[in-house]
Amino acid sequence: MAEATPTSTPAATPKAKAKPAPSASGFEMPSFEMPKFEIPSAFREFAEKGIAQAKDNYEKVKSAAEEATDLMEDTYATASKGVSDYGIKVIENARTNTNSAFDLFGDLLAAKSYSEVVERSSTFMRSQFETLTAQAKDLAECAQKVTTETAEPIKEGFTNAFRKAA
Repeated sequence: MAEATPTSTPAATPKAKAKPAPSASGFEMPSFEMPKFEIPSAFREFAEKGIAQAKDNYEKVKSAAEEATDLMEDTYATASKGVSDYGIKVIENARTNTNSAFDLFGDLLAAKSYSEVVERSSTFMRSQFETLTAQAKDLAECAQKVTTETAEPIKEGFTNAFRKAA
């Protein structure tokens, strides 16, 4: 025979309160409904006009800045070429003057008397003075040309660009 096992009644355990599942942030923000209000049409028109004007002004300034940038690039190229041309003239003048000096030294070595040395030196000095004067004039004209070609477009370009922006 099978032994009867005493049936046990489960002990009465107090029930715990059910907790709500926590949210991801730990707490929930209460939601508030924002009151709905109508923006006056005059204010809306004013804001739209302001935005349109700001966009227009931005486009003008952007265009002026792009033109100024292009102008500066062109000016830099012009100035660079002008300075290069000036440098070439200086080198050519130095070569001419050096060759003249070597020619003088050759003439002086071929001189037979002191008076001939003085005469050849005096002739060289007069000739060299005229040459140096012409070279200085040529260099001054070249420098003036470079300055004008560089500065005038800047002046005109910035005047035009800012006139458009205004």
